Amino acid sequence: MTERRFPDHFSNWISVGGAFLSLGTFVIILLLVLIDAFIHPGTMYLGILTYMILPGFLVLGLILIAAGGVWERRRREKGRGASLPPVLNLDLRDAKHRRAVFVFVTGTAIFLVASSLGTYQAYHISESTKFCGTLCHKVMEPEHTAYLRSAHARVGCVACHIGPGAGWFVKSKMSGAYQVYSTAFNKYSRPIETPIKNLRPARETCLQCHWPEKFFGERKHVNPHYLADEKNTPYPITLLVDVGGVRGPGGGHGIHWHMMIENKVEYIARDHARQDIAWLRVTSSDGKSVEYSSPDGPLRAEERAKAEIRTMDCIDCHNRPSHNYRPPTVEVNRAMAQGVIPADLPYIKREAVKALDQEYVNRTVAQETIAKVLRAFYADNYPSVARDRAADIEKAVVAVGDIYRNNFFPEMRVTWRKYPENIGHSLSVGCFRCHGSSLATPEGKTITKDCSSCHILMAQGDEPKSGMVSVKGLTFRHPVDIGGMETEGNCASCHQGGAELY
Repeated sequence: MTERRFPDHFSNWISVGGAFLSLGTFVIILLLVLIDAFIHPGTMYLGILTYMILPGFLVLGLILIAAGGVWERRRREKGRGASLPPVLNLDLRDAKHRRAVFVFVTGTAIFLVASSLGTYQAYHISESTKFCGTLCHKVMEPEHTAYLRSAHARVGCVACHIGPGAGWFVKSKMSGAYQVYSTAFNKYSRPIETPIKNLRPARETCLQCHWPEKFFGERKHVNPHYLADEKNTPYPITLLVDVGGVRGPGGGHGIHWHMMIENKVEYIARDHARQDIAWLRVTSSDGKSVEYSSPDGPLRAEERAKAEIRTMDCIDCHNRPSHNYRPPTVEVNRAMAQGVIPADLPYIKREAVKALDQEYVNRTVAQETIAKVLRAFYADNYPSVARDRAADIEKAVVAVGDIYRNNFFPEMRVTWRKYPENIGHSLSVGCFRCHGSSLATPEGKTITKDCSSCHILMAQGDEPKSGMVSVKGLTFRHPVDIGGMETEGNCASCHQGGAELY
């Protein structure tokens, strides 16, 4: 009779099946690791299979081996009517016991080393931008596309959404479990709601790179702009933006005064998007507080009791730091300034914005319709241009199509209107949520709307050509006479980035 190499109670189909499952899975994992390393590196789905899914089957096989041994031992005890010798009855003089110990120690060592490497790789994959942006492709495609075109394209998603430390890593994985469920069962909102609930404070993420102590001085900003006339008249606006400094008279100055350590700005918003500010409290460096509220619609007592008093931080203004869906006017102006869209095509500014600012069933239909509309406009209204400048028209068609593909996602109902940007005030309420709003103190004092408190208008329109550039500041003049309303109203009440006023 052949001597068994291992203890008898492992000779059962459960343990044998578990052994085959573990061994087979280990071999497959090893082959996939080699493929990932030498043949097809960087494939996210291969990494998920190798380091997240298959290890589960490996562990399941090991559990089956142990469970089968326990089951077989108990079965034999019942058959004999007496207890068998203890399981850990080792005698290293026995060759069978020596083999069992060798296999167990060696297998455990290999398993621990492989588990350590696999755990690291699983962590690395789950923290990667590819994992965050492309695993749930349909849901995250808008966010990932916008991220790749942002100033933070080389900053990993986890640097902003999780930050350093194990605590927030665990929180993110717990939150991710619900996200997996909502994606699997089609429970996610379209578009994804923002701002994100329980987002880590900016001082623990943004300020790891952006130091408030380094905010200082002014920065020149040229806003390329073209009028919606036949000649697409250039009308750039040059601003000297007062970025501001951390410390100074009165606890700092400029735009980043809001973020100075010495100052504290708190507010209550009526809506989830934080666009309707109903109450505001400013505590200055000397400890004095001033409260502002809306006299037309003050918060009721029950609203105040339930409301979250939020302390203003970076994200309240920079609310689209990496996932910004830009309005058609902004994108078309930029493309024309860069020469991607020929600026001398008649009415290209107007027609491009109109073509973009339409509702389409999906992006394929959008691309086809935009191309058809632009070609038809020149064929019907400028036949000579359509004939002689066909290549330029096609160049514009491609560029406008790219703008749509990068900023509009009908399947997720994503457009710039769904995600207004709070920096500035020309195309969304932005700064005017507080400045120039109805918020006032009990004495009637309002929050300033003076343009010079944030920036100086150095030049606009054709003034740079004539040398009319002023470092002291010009008074803004609307390209079209609107009776002085530009100094009284809110730009966003007319201009919203689409085809309403180009």
